[in-house]
Amino acid sequence: MRPRAGEVLHFSEDPTITRFTPHVAATAQQPEAYVWAVDAHRAPDYWFPRDCPRAMAWVTSSSTEADRALVLGPGGGDRVHAIEYAWLERVRTAELYAYRLAAEHFSPFGTPSPHAVVSTVPVEPLAPPDRVGDLLDLHAEAGIQLRVLPNLWDFWDFVTESTLDFSGIRLRHALARNS
Repeated sequence: MRPRAGEVLHFSEDPTITRFTPHVAATAQQPEAYVWAVDAHRAPDYWFPRDCPRAMAWVTSSSTEADRALVLGPGGGDRVHAIEYAWLERVRTAELYAYRLAAEHFSPFGTPSPHAVVSTVPVEPLAPPDRVGDLLDLHAEAGIQLRVLPNLWDFWDFVTESTLDFSGIRLRHALARNS
């Protein structure tokens, strides 16, 4: 589930949204109001229920072979997403929808490399949302390793010190760090 040319995606468990209005998210680190969406590269970051904590890592041109082997392992592909066991059933049963939005309304957001695209004007979906389907199958079809761990923090700490690129979403919902 990725955007087509000229589109970006917004993922939601709500299939009834008819208009996206810029707002300041409760967890926002900036005061500006935005409509948030993602491009094709970052779409897999959102193949999860909204509040599911996830730690993700992927190979870039500056990643070392040693880090690739340590983080992804043999046959692990170029990308790994990790969740906690407590979220596995929710990932299996989530009803997720992808809203297709016109890319022309959006600009890259995030430095040094953008992790999202944002709009400062209201945006209407191009069509009714697409049901995303089985999230485990989606990962498998995309060749993305999905790792299920008792706790995300050791993995997160390792990938953030590696040469792989990484992203952590909703980590505030993860279990507490192991002592």
